[in-house]
Amino acid sequence: MQYHNTPFDQLRVGDTAELKRLCTEDDFLVFAANSGNHNPLHLAREDGDGDGQNEAIAPALFVGALVSAVLGNILPGAGTMYRSQKFEFADRALAGEELLARVRVVEKRPPRDVVLETSVTRPRDGATIVSGTAVVIAPDRAMSFQELEVPGLVVQRHRHFDALLDKSRPLPPIPTAVVAPEDPNSLGGALLAARETIITPILVGCPDKITRAAHELGQPLAGVEIVPVEGHAEAAGKAVDLVVDGQAGALMKGHLHTDDLLRAALRHDRGLRIGRRFTHVFVMDIPGQPHPLLVTDAAINIEPDLPTKIDITQNAIDLAISIGMKTPKVGVLSAVETVNPAIRSSIDAALLSKMAERGQIKGGLVDGPLAMDNAVSMAAARTKGIVSPVAGQADILVVPNLDAGNMLAKQLTYIAHAEAAGVVLGAKVPIVLNSRADDDKARLASCAVAALHAARIGGFGQ
Repeated sequence: MQYHNTPFDQLRVGDTAELKRLCTEDDFLVFAANSGNHNPLHLAREDGDGDGQNEAIAPALFVGALVSAVLGNILPGAGTMYRSQKFEFADRALAGEELLARVRVVEKRPPRDVVLETSVTRPRDGATIVSGTAVVIAPDRAMSFQELEVPGLVVQRHRHFDALLDKSRPLPPIPTAVVAPEDPNSLGGALLAARETIITPILVGCPDKITRAAHELGQPLAGVEIVPVEGHAEAAGKAVDLVVDGQAGALMKGHLHTDDLLRAALRHDRGLRIGRRFTHVFVMDIPGQPHPLLVTDAAINIEPDLPTKIDITQNAIDLAISIGMKTPKVGVLSAVETVNPAIRSSIDAALLSKMAERGQIKGGLVDGPLAMDNAVSMAAARTKGIVSPVAGQADILVVPNLDAGNMLAKQLTYIAHAEAAGVVLGAKVPIVLNSRADDDKARLASCAVAALHAARIGGFGQ
């Protein structure tokens, strides 16, 4: 779009201009970050006035700023500067509403001052949100500009995890054996998930250490079951016993080594094997992305062979369906997007793709080999001439090995500001596998993912 300004000598009384704008929750978050006005009335997930309803009311000066967009872009346009602005606020706008900002020239004051009547209305019902008067210094020469490209803003909001939490809350809390929650991080995540009614924690470990962790958190343990066990290996074994005996529908890692937990889950006698390899899936909420992105396997299988990759792929598809993806799109990654006999990951990717085509992997669309760029970018896929229902829009990324997966997941977390929920699949029940560096949001989301999966595959949560 090209913008043309109107210099002072070409302006006429009665000239008008207008712009439409759809208000979004993210607009209000950006305004809060830029202005420092964190009034909860403007934040969609807060009840800012205590009436029991969460409102996302547009900040008044955000609405007023829509007037400045008309003045600066159209009339008078480029080169315009404010002298003053008067606003009268008659109504309020909400997130999701379309607004119309309009200005009309009412007076010219040489040498270059212009008085304009300003308003913002809601076209849906014709309501006036704000009215007022602006006095500006008009430009003194004609100019035109292509629509300027300004740096994009990504709101670091994890809307996909919020949606998963909303889905999981109505389910019955899933009894979850939390293994050695003997530090504030692991215990706090379990207690938070309990407050959100996602899990009913059964704390398995040293009672003294668990109590000290609760004291550090300042949270009571009244009503929370504690199964006293000394030693991490013993705690893991007891937690698995609870699952085998039908007393728990999920496992959750606390303050112990992953190997200790998985060793108990993989034991031949009273273990949790169901015939598939145990595989790990990161469910990643990346700000600005239209859907969660699943990355697998980044935590358990170091150099997976083809049979293991089959289970990795199938487990991830099953989990994606559990969290609401109807037909998940799986991009099997390699360094290239063509089969190269010298690159094993490209051969494995092609085989997995053909196996899915023949029904040996079910429930999703699988394509590979795909390089990272053409797995997630439609533009990159078009540039490479790749025609595929998966390329450019993958929901699941199957990585060549643990090194690649771990690096990808951590890059997304620390550079792209993603939150990552971690779950182990292939066992009788989902296993929540958190990192010590995970924050409360990640731990809570991991519990939500596990609860949704457990509810879909049967047992607790039904």
